[in-house]
Amino acid sequence: MSNEQIITALRDSGMRITKQRMVVANVIAENDGASCKDICCIVRNRDKSIGTATVYRMIKALEDIGVVERIDMIKLT
Repeated sequence: MSNEQIITALRDSGMRITKQRMVVANVIAENDGASCKDICCIVRNRDKSIGTATVYRMIKALEDIGVVERIDMIKLT
């Protein structure tokens, strides 16, 4: 999904588009299939003022509106 599509979905769901949300949306659009941890690391490298909780809340909001899908990874030993 492109950055523009993510932003449109956020707006349609009634969320304000903040600087932090734009950064997270860009990272998600550029890193399809990345883990939450990877997204957090990339976001923090781009903008140190964005906290981990902000990233996880944004990912959860995107999951709730159907923009991203959670895939649970199970490690088998």
